[in-house]
Amino acid sequence: MSRSGLFVSFEGIDGSGKSTQARRLATRLCESGHDAILTREPGGSPGAEEIRALVLQGDPDRWSADTELLLFTAARRDHLERTIQPALEAGKVVICDRFADSTRMYQGLSRGNLRAKVDALHELMIGVEPDLTLLIDMDPATGLSRAKARQTKEERFEDFGQGLQDRMRAGFLGLAKEFANRFHVIDGARDADRVAGDVWAAISGHLP
Repeated sequence: MSRSGLFVSFEGIDGSGKSTQARRLATRLCESGHDAILTREPGGSPGAEEIRALVLQGDPDRWSADTELLLFTAARRDHLERTIQPALEAGKVVICDRFADSTRMYQGLSRGNLRAKVDALHELMIGVEPDLTLLIDMDPATGLSRAKARQTKEERFEDFGQGLQDRMRAGFLGLAKEFANRFHVIDGARDADRVAGDVWAAISGHLP
């Protein structure tokens, strides 16, 4: 995929504060004169938003891990075609709340060893990685408590309990080592302003 813009993803367990930091970064970039867009996964395009409702709502056992993987990949492909790729080709900064690393964790690790399938589908249908990934690290118990306090309809993964969040945190930290060239780990257990300062410090050297 040709691109002249910058692709930044935020990752982390549920309740880590990554969505808040993604919004704050997008706002600061726009206020600084950068052409930036904020998007999310699953979602970010009309078709992908429809799939979002399917995978984030309902009973935890609504889908098998394999079916989830196909749904998330379909959503990501539509998101890539309709939102991410056009923005990057136009030279914009794309801030994405979750991308493929979340699928590597939630479908590839959490409910069976599906990482090989995740990577194969990603290479076949997506083939794109962010230029920079900001991992907002958070204690799983604290993150889960914060996520459940939101009381939204989209709590299917939170309903798997803290055991999942424990595995996810360890998995994300493992990804940060595996893809050390693009990952920055930021301590999310601090005041939001301090976290935002570290986010800005991590991204500022990459801006066009």
